[in-house]
Amino acid sequence: MDGRRISVSPRPCCNRRIVARKRQRVDGFVNSVKKLQRREICSRRDRAFSMSNAQERFRNIRLQEEYDTHDPKGHNTMVLPFLKKRSKIIEIVAARDIVFALAQSGVCAAFSRETNQRICFLNVSPDEVIRSLFYNKNNDSLITVSVYASDNFSSLKCRTTRIEYIRRGKPDAGFALFESESLKWPGFVEFDDVNGKVLTYSAQDSIYKVFDLKNYTMLYSISDRNVQEIKISPGIMLLIFTRASGHVPLKILSIEDGTVLKAFNHLLHRNKKVDFIEQFNEKLLVKQENENLQILDVRTSELTEVSRTEFMTPSAFIFLYENQLFLTFRNRTVAVWNFRGELVTSFEDHLLWHPDCNTNNIYITSDQDLIISYCKADSDDISVENAGSINISNILTGKCLAKIHASNSSHKDECNSSGGKRKRSYISRIRNTVAEALEDITALFYDEERNEIYTGNRQGLVHVWSN
Repeated sequence: MDGRRISVSPRPCCNRRIVARKRQRVDGFVNSVKKLQRREICSRRDRAFSMSNAQERFRNIRLQEEYDTHDPKGHNTMVLPFLKKRSKIIEIVAARDIVFALAQSGVCAAFSRETNQRICFLNVSPDEVIRSLFYNKNNDSLITVSVYASDNFSSLKCRTTRIEYIRRGKPDAGFALFESESLKWPGFVEFDDVNGKVLTYSAQDSIYKVFDLKNYTMLYSISDRNVQEIKISPGIMLLIFTRASGHVPLKILSIEDGTVLKAFNHLLHRNKKVDFIEQFNEKLLVKQENENLQILDVRTSELTEVSRTEFMTPSAFIFLYENQLFLTFRNRTVAVWNFRGELVTSFEDHLLWHPDCNTNNIYITSDQDLIISYCKADSDDISVENAGSINISNILTGKCLAKIHASNSSHKDECNSSGGKRKRSYISRIRNTVAEALEDITALFYDEERNEIYTGNRQGLVHVWSN
């Protein structure tokens, strides 16, 4: 789903829990981790044309610009010392013609793609540590989720700011959200763009609340200390209750008003750890340690089992709802499955760079036909052994359609202000070579409207890859 969950941690900028696009294992359950827009995978007759069109779109992408989130003096004289330190990019979001880059230190900078200048920092308070970003397309605003030194970084605070205000360099023109909620650890806030909802959890009173993402009004609340986890799917929520000896109680609720649509128990093997429980539309996926994967149709009660030797517990998922498919990530590889438990696609030339499946380095297009990932470069290119590649692959076929790597990319001609292929009225600020820009990528975002890829690295630099 297109949303993300941010949970509180007493330490700034660590243990970021963002759910919705991708599911990671946390405490035996799988939680989503990265923005995913759920729309239908393209299955039209002109798929071959779509593939060739995608190849053409990415054919001439080159390194065009470089932005720096680091300000050694600090954007405020009273800023916290660690906010002045250079740190890696952990999240990139693009909205309209603005690129937002969040560093692990908690500093967030906004850059204009029209002027290629830094517009402002989004930290409006000197002790503000921004934990995550969410673009609310319902009202063209950016929501920042932050913690503050003034309360020992113990509680999440949300603020919404119109993109137009940020464009004018006025990040302080926004207003606070959910002020009535006490979002202390292990509380969280989750943004669900697909259903247009926000889910908050106040740990001190064990109350979940659902808000409208359009106007932030509260719709209903759920108060039950036995609820262990809530998973959101299109139109519904799955409530997972405290496990009993031989089963786990489950409820499916309408996301719109909280009405209970179905309540049932799912049998479990005693004394075996639950790897994950997930609900996706009418399908319930349950996997226990060293057991087969169970896929239950909650409408018909039809149960499908997949051998544990065929389906081993992945480290993360991406779910493609409209076509009833999902991606699994395991040992740097990606595979596509259907809800009958059948392997649909294996990806060629697609070995992910990060062994821990860093989901910040993966983007799924809104049509869900392409996956853009930071991968290991060709092993025979020893001249750039520290540089990876940006791979663009077709999800349905697994075919690699395009690749950005050091040996096929150059920015010298394009960015030279005194001649070359594309003359510009300014001198490029790019300090990194293409190989250096492809080293240690820690965040990746694809702007589908502009057909540009933005990557962030361990030095706090953001690179723009464009035609």
